[in-house]
Order: sequence, then C-alpha cells, then structure tokens
Amino acid sequence: MAKYYSKLSKKEIDKILYQLCLAIAEIKDPNEAAELLRDLLSYRESEMIAKRLKIAELLVKDLTYQDIEETLKVSATTIARVHEWLQISGEGYQKAIARTKEKITKQDNANIDFENWSSLKKKFPAYYWPDILLENIVANANKKQRAQMQVVIDKLDKAKEKPAIYKKLKRLILANSHVQQ
Repeated sequence: MAKYYSKLSKKEIDKILYQLCLAIAEIKDPNEAAELLRDLLSYRESEMIAKRLKIAELLVKDLTYQDIEETLKVSATTIARVHEWLQISGEGYQKAIARTKEKITKQDNANIDFENWSSLKKKFPAYYWPDILLENIVANANKKQRAQMQVVIDKLDKAKEKPAIYKKLKRLILANSHVQQ
C-alpha cells in the first residue's frame, strides 16, 4: 500500500469520510455508485479494493491461503491482513454481502463496465498522458516502427524486472498488429 502524509486532522478526516458515507447511502442505483467510484478512485486503487474484497469473499468461503495466493497472485501477508480485518471489524462487509447476495447473482445482466476506465483518460489527460501517448504512437506506427517496438518487447520478455508499462505496450502492439494485417 502506498505511503502518504496527511495534512488533514483526524477530526477533518472523520468528517469527510462521514460525508462520503452519507453520499453513498443516498445512491439508489448501482450505475451511480460505479460512477462515483470511477470519479473517486484511480484504476490502481479500484483494483486494490477489488482484490481485498475478493480475498474476503474467498476467506468467507473457507479457501486456504495457498489457494487464494495462486488464484489472485497476492501474498500471504495481504491475505492475513484481510483475514484479520474480517475477524476484528468485518461486520460492515458481512452486512453488505448479506443484503446484496441476491443482487450479486444478477450482476451478469447489469450493464456496469467496471473495467472501462477510458473515460478517466479523457477526464484527466494530464494524469494519463503516458498511456494516451503510447496508444497513439502504437496506433500510428508503420510496419517498420512496429517491428522495432517488437524488438524492445522481445528484450523485455527476457528481463527479470519488467517496467510497469511493459504489459500495456505488449498488449497494444499485439492488438494493433492484428488490426493492421
């Protein structure tokens, strides 16, 4: 988890979080809730929360730490932290799951696209400019340039440590090579 230093007092933080809880309580539509989360959270933050919730779900289903580690590619420490959270103060999570269990089974029919965060790129281009730039470079590259990019990807495939942008670049090149053919 990222480290940060708050300039807000504990009292201010509590007040702001209470206001957020009030706003969430007023939301009646899952689409509005998804919109609120997309506005508040970066993709990475939403991914971290989703993993914690999935870990909690699997722990409640009595899966072993090892099974959860293999399934979600998370560490035993992360699982232990979520497990401790469930044991000490997981009442809110348990209530929410109990109330939404029936609705969750119908989620497949819902038109909420939690994976589509492209609207964030349009909304915050200064934050996402590297992604936008990379997408445009790959999309507008000619055959020779794409071949050069593939050479870079091949070299990165062999590296132990891969930069964060590696997967995105690889996916973009593969997607655009299929489109260009």
